Amino acid sequence: MILLKNGLVMQDELKKLDILIDDEKIIEIAPDIFGDYEVIDCSGRIIFPGLIDVHVHLREPGFEYKETIKTGSMSAAKGGFTTIMTMPNLKPVPDSVENLKIEMDIINKDSIVNIYPYGAFTKGEKGEELADIDDLAKYVKAISDDGVGVNNLELLDQGMKLVKKNNLVIASHAEDNIYKTAPKGEYLAVEREIKYAIKNDVKYHFCHMSTKESFDFIREAKKNGTEITCEVAPHHLFLNEEMIKGNPNFKMNPPLRSREDMEATINALLDGTADIIASDHAPHSKEEKQREYSKCPNGIIGLETTLPLVYTNLIKTNKASLLDLKRWLVDNPSRIFNLENNEIKVGNNCNLVVIDIDNPHTYSIDEIKSKAQNSPYIGYKLYGWPVLTICNGKIVYQKDGK
Repeated sequence: MILLKNGLVMQDELKKLDILIDDEKIIEIAPDIFGDYEVIDCSGRIIFPGLIDVHVHLREPGFEYKETIKTGSMSAAKGGFTTIMTMPNLKPVPDSVENLKIEMDIINKDSIVNIYPYGAFTKGEKGEELADIDDLAKYVKAISDDGVGVNNLELLDQGMKLVKKNNLVIASHAEDNIYKTAPKGEYLAVEREIKYAIKNDVKYHFCHMSTKESFDFIREAKKNGTEITCEVAPHHLFLNEEMIKGNPNFKMNPPLRSREDMEATINALLDGTADIIASDHAPHSKEEKQREYSKCPNGIIGLETTLPLVYTNLIKTNKASLLDLKRWLVDNPSRIFNLENNEIKVGNNCNLVVIDIDNPHTYSIDEIKSKAQNSPYIGYKLYGWPVLTICNGKIVYQKDGK
């Protein structure tokens, strides 16, 4: 049994409480608990529900040289995430139950956090033929062709009907095949996909939104009571195109946008247009990211830095509250994708993270748990780092191994 003592527990508000954990469950929460337990002193630290990231690339099966389920789950645990959702741009693509089983077997064997894989929307993510959505629905929460936009609108319409029938969520990488990664490529795709989502009354989630116009379309759609949601990534919240300067670790898709778009992304999060913060953790090998900017792949790692970036830039600056943080990284992901409830209460599975909000820490290559190192945040001094992560009652990360 593990006893967390003297922490500031985040429920509806912060309260100084102790938490007693037995096996997978929280069995007691009270001001003063004593007994012959393994005691972890959490004085001055926040005990927060385990974070949820709905947009992660773990690369296995097929691209293990970039990341594995084991190393990706370790990176998630270090970042305070106890639940993650993995995108389907794999080999084989999980476009059938047979292919999904290959991924699931590795998850069950190697992961130290809860992982829910996406099923693919089209076979091979090629945008030509629908995946086996009816069969996949028994095993997944959501469907996506992330990495590529679905530009065959007739196919998109057909797939929406199957997703609706099975009460799943579609997660869209909105990208027009003419304008591609330009801002117009995103918001034109968003505009037309909203129309199809409304027509089919389907749960439709836009991944990594990054332009003012996209948020304008989504904001308007939300006024009409649709089940349209969206996420933003830390890099679009806190970085912009002026910072790139040819550095491959600042290359991702969608690309970093203008300062105006960055500010629009922050505003969309603060006004509720954006529902979720998701890392879009996208590991690549050192060799790939050492190529010149025009030839290196898109993507950065983000599981380990999402929480401290958001805490430092939005919570510590009083632009948002801890309840906002909980909504973006726990409540909304759980509600929208029908995932487990990580609320800290008696009887729940113990999924939580202990956060040090007082002591800044500078992110370094040496501490990275991911197999990849492609982060633009190396050398950043940030607050709000996890010091302890517990998933299903087990300690899966503890700073310095103590």
